[in-house]
Amino acid sequence: MRRPVLAIAALLGLSVLLPCDAQLVPDARKIAGVAAGEIVEAKASWWGFDPEDSAATLQAAIDSGVPKLVVDKMTGPWVVTPIQLISNQEIVFEEGVEVLAKRGEFRKRNDILFSAGGCENLSLIGYGATWRMWREDYADPELYEHGDWRHSLFLGACKNVKLYGLTLDGSGGDGIYIGSDSAGNPCSDIHIKDVTLERHYRQGISVINAENLLIENTILRDTDGTAPMAGIDFEPNRPAERLVNCVMRNCEFSNNTGRGILLALRNMSAASPDISLSFENCTSTADHGSVWVDLSGSIDEAPDGTIDFTDCVFEDSIGPGILMTKPAARAHTRFVNCSVIDPSADEPGTNPIVVMSRQDATAPAGGIDFIDCVITDATDRGPITYVNAGSVGLADITGTLIINRDEQRETVPLTAEALAKWMPVVASRDIPHMTLEGINLQPLVPDAPADSYAFAHCRARWIGHWVLHASEGDEVSLTVQFGQVGKYHGADLPVTITGPSGGEVHRVSVPFTQDTEVAFTAPQTGLYRIDAAPGVNLMAIVASSHPLSVSNEQGPIRLTASPGDYYFWVPAGTREFAVRVSGEGNGEGVRAMLIDPDGDIFDEVDNSAWTHQFEVDLAQGTPGQAWLLRLARPTVMPMDDHHVDLRGVPPLLAPTADALLCPIE
Repeated sequence: MRRPVLAIAALLGLSVLLPCDAQLVPDARKIAGVAAGEIVEAKASWWGFDPEDSAATLQAAIDSGVPKLVVDKMTGPWVVTPIQLISNQEIVFEEGVEVLAKRGEFRKRNDILFSAGGCENLSLIGYGATWRMWREDYADPELYEHGDWRHSLFLGACKNVKLYGLTLDGSGGDGIYIGSDSAGNPCSDIHIKDVTLERHYRQGISVINAENLLIENTILRDTDGTAPMAGIDFEPNRPAERLVNCVMRNCEFSNNTGRGILLALRNMSAASPDISLSFENCTSTADHGSVWVDLSGSIDEAPDGTIDFTDCVFEDSIGPGILMTKPAARAHTRFVNCSVIDPSADEPGTNPIVVMSRQDATAPAGGIDFIDCVITDATDRGPITYVNAGSVGLADITGTLIINRDEQRETVPLTAEALAKWMPVVASRDIPHMTLEGINLQPLVPDAPADSYAFAHCRARWIGHWVLHASEGDEVSLTVQFGQVGKYHGADLPVTITGPSGGEVHRVSVPFTQDTEVAFTAPQTGLYRIDAAPGVNLMAIVASSHPLSVSNEQGPIRLTASPGDYYFWVPAGTREFAVRVSGEGNGEGVRAMLIDPDGDIFDEVDNSAWTHQFEVDLAQGTPGQAWLLRLARPTVMPMDDHHVDLRGVPPLLAPTADALLCPIE
């Protein structure tokens, strides 16, 4: 019954106060003063306030262009749908103000609380004020389509932006996203100070494309939901994007399910602008890992520049305090007067500092200075180790470590002798991959029973490739499963089947968490490829009418929680081959046994978080034979993500010996 009275008052240009001092109608006189340029500081409530939905009034206040806008404290929160910011404006959120995302709204996967695209000279000041969203709702698949872009604040190619004092809580994506416009232009001259970012779904802050970024006195904590779940993630999407003069100073990271500080730079290249990243007097406490610097293993595919950590403290991480995966010749990194305190306390096999080469590495890993860094560790283990997944060397690791254990303090220069003790370079034999191109394959056992082709225990993650052999005119049927990993959600999964000549034969969309029957008629005899990208979730082919193998010709086969038997064929005349198995590192392991054609265990490994290579030498004239790789849950570590990489033999793993495909000899 109130609204007709309010409407009349609005038409008369009157300001009406209702009980509890909630101003619900526009103040036409003051709004006119703003429009005329006579008033340069305004209150958002002049445009009205509705405790159920104030999006239109707050947006109108912003769109007025008033140089300074005060979002005043009302009797309840400012409940809003997505708000667009503009240039040349200072917005001050009074102490105690809460801006609350309207519950049940933000239905689009990229609906953002506050968005600024191409804005300049924008200030958002809010000491004691909070922006709050409904993270738990967005994570509920019964309420929302899954997405990780429901950010609190989006900055796209903005210039001269200040964000001070606010608390940003519970978004369905990132607290703050700092990125590009459609032309790829960066954000520049961004200053974030005294801000708290907590309980965000993907990241506290994502930095995609930025120059002259300063983040000070900021708290980033309790990130949890969808990967990477870092406090801050510096992660350009394309080589042309930049991370230039980005500084974090006096910042605190804590209890993030991912890393506190993640530098995910694998999308950059040698052609990218040189990076310059600096972290000063920052602390990470109880994050999964405090720091991960992650570049491609190839010099041509990794950016150059500098990364500096000075007077930082990394404490009580679940995994290693510092993890470095980078070539020595790129992005030289320094840790100066930093401390690593009691990392990976529940994982005695994981060292405080881990340097790792990736499986795709083509150059030595390293390029790191540790200058007077302190390692405080109650566990009796080396302070630093090298995991040589790429079978490359180490280079340019220098400095001094100060080791505290059992009230004993030892200063150790990183000499060649110390590195050889703690970081031995165990180079696996470099046996190349074999491709399927030009190889004619046929079933080892023609017309084997269909249950020998079932492969439910092979659960591919991120990307999946299978091959299947069929004859012209065969009716082929598959049961494809698109399964969930952890709390991750998913949309329908496209699955593509191409024929022996390379043309697409069939395409299907597999619903999330369902099994889907796929059928087609084989147009010709030969090998059919089945390709999909389940991403953070998993895909399995639980039934097949024809011989089926999982494959990857470019690198390791990526699996998740997939214990079971995996057969592969060693062609006649093979003199050497290798099988690499690895967990995901940082506490995710695998147990593996390599079993020869006679059923004897050739070799085995347990609790392998990092790469282990089985190497086999065969006598000249050895006939073709079937070998078995048996994967099992490790005795100590959890089994989540793990990898298998076949080298020197066709990259095909089959569920049974009867399902094997072998070259026509």
